[in-house]
Amino acid sequence: MVTLEKIQIALAEALKQRTITQEELAKKIGVNQSMISHYITGRSMPALDTLSRICSVLDLDANEILCVERTSY
Repeated sequence: MVTLEKIQIALAEALKQRTITQEELAKKIGVNQSMISHYITGRSMPALDTLSRICSVLDLDANEILCVERTSY
């Protein structure tokens, strides 16, 4: 199940691994740096279009941010 806490952790880890600052990410996706901070601290959840831009900039599959595990059917 997708939770805000999982998104926070995944986003913070992705930024750390890619050595990109919150400010740099914010500029690249067209939001204020404070919004990135809100996503990481759990005060806000990114809209789907924003999440898509975040994934594009960080070169992530949305499943990595959403912490969705793939299952076989």
